[in-house]
Amino acid sequence: MKARFKYRIYPTPGQKHRLAKLFGCVRVVWNDSLACCQQKYKSGEKKPTNSELQKQFITQSKNTEDREWLSEVSAIPLQQSLNDLNRRGKRPFAPTNFFRSTKGERKGRPIKPPKFKSRKSKQTARFTKGGFKVGQHKIYLAKIGKLKIVWSRDLPAAPSSVTVIKDVGANGRSPLHRYFLSFVVEIQPEILPKTDNSVGIDLGIKTFATFSDGTKVDAPKPLKKRIKKLRKVKFVIIS
Repeated sequence: MKARFKYRIYPTPGQKHRLAKLFGCVRVVWNDSLACCQQKYKSGEKKPTNSELQKQFITQSKNTEDREWLSEVSAIPLQQSLNDLNRRGKRPFAPTNFFRSTKGERKGRPIKPPKFKSRKSKQTARFTKGGFKVGQHKIYLAKIGKLKIVWSRDLPAAPSSVTVIKDVGANGRSPLHRYFLSFVVEIQPEILPKTDNSVGIDLGIKTFATFSDGTKVDAPKPLKKRIKKLRKVKFVIIS
């Protein structure tokens, strides 16, 4: 079973510049390939294969004047972007699923066509093995460098891939300038012992939870626990 583990990272100004360039390249490759897929679909032509898209919009585009800057970033996230675009798996917005849905070959409700990426939305780029290295205090990403990471918990196993994420505000327009790394790790599901016991749970306001056997769980009060620290922080800011 695969699970995701997300951690906060703190890139330097130079790394932020390189990440911005990477996000832009991933976005351009995605949009160029999607535009090609849409054109093929409208003209009734066969959808390009993943290898054809990678050859046209990554390998060949690097040799053109308009897209030569694609060679300044790692090719792995660019390839993974097209893998996502053409994936036949669970992602409902993949063109393959969209094409199958329009032809009636896919069960379930109709699938909406994939969307173009915008620089105002959340920015992501995924690295697979060979494109990243996990260290004790830092994570190395190809052509980005060693990023400072805060390990809020241990990784249970070696990750198979990592996605670097730049967050955006709630309205999708104002960037929060927060960066994260999301690791995909293979884990073994925990098998709980069989039992015939059962209990009902009632959630409340004053009491967080009340069990059917009479047990009560008090509501957590993080503000009350940290009110003294909050007052000190306010005092420092005001003064």
